[in-house]
Amino acid sequence: MMDGASPGREGRWWAWQAATGLLLVLFLGVHWVAQHYLAPGGLRTYDQVVAYLRQPAVVALEALFLPTVVVHALLGIRALALDLGLSPINLRRLTWVLALLGLLAVLYGWWLLWLLS
Repeated sequence: MMDGASPGREGRWWAWQAATGLLLVLFLGVHWVAQHYLAPGGLRTYDQVVAYLRQPAVVALEALFLPTVVVHALLGIRALALDLGLSPINLRRLTWVLALLGLLAVLYGWWLLWLLS
């Protein structure tokens, strides 16, 4: 259960945000190189993106990239609310809302990825 702003739990949220930040550097680097430096002319057309997404390794990387971005961003929003002094009960509510929005965003993104691959 998420219990607001307890010090131990906040440290774990911070660790998750730090870990996703490091993963973002890795995933974004791979994504950037693949999408802009390996593509002819530096940019892929829609058909080229669809063909690119038919490679299982690419789908796996993109499928991991999406939740990494979402978790990192939503933990950032939560951290801002904590810094602004949101009460523990409202922080708990915000955490649940962000978790639900994040889950919906990731599921929607995975669905789109599945449609394109």
